[in-house]
Amino acid sequence: MGIVKVNTCQYRSPETKGKVEVANKFTAWLIPYNHEFEDEEELIQIIKNIRDKANTNINQTTNIPPILLFKKEKEHLSPLPNNRVMLSYLVNVEKTKVYNDSLIYYKGQRYSVSPKYIGQHVSVKQTDNILYIYHNKELIATHEIANKVFDYAPEHYKQGLQIVMPYKNTEDIDNYATENLRRLDSLLIPNKV
Repeated sequence: MGIVKVNTCQYRSPETKGKVEVANKFTAWLIPYNHEFEDEEELIQIIKNIRDKANTNINQTTNIPPILLFKKEKEHLSPLPNNRVMLSYLVNVEKTKVYNDSLIYYKGQRYSVSPKYIGQHVSVKQTDNILYIYHNKELIATHEIANKVFDYAPEHYKQGLQIVMPYKNTEDIDNYATENLRRLDSLLIPNKV
């Protein structure tokens, strides 16, 4: 059994006293079983019994057992989403840096974001065949995972050109970006799988 740490209540803070008393109550319920169980399964059963007792006793504030309040509350809860949605929350999110060319590295390939994120760290998450790029939990770019070394979104490339060529008008920037991206695609050989 683990060591129980005693926490004293804060001076003139009655709201913390109740929290401590509740935690101590459950600990006190365990004391009679101290060293009276053989294995983990018995301990789990003891804890379940204590839980059931706590859930069926009438609450002093509401005068209703907590289990009844929970059953009533369950009527208003939405069902859990399907497994695909649930698994999407479990996908690991990776961190990466946005380099001076407005690109990030992900699994040997490079994907663009707006140049305003240069030098900052972003989070990337792949779901199916789509790469989602976030900055401070805000979605800033999406890219389809493709067999390309570079994946520049045209709007990101144009924003970068506007920064380095502020003297060019929008039409010139558009034409320059279209031609450069076309050349870039024709020069780069896709990665071998």
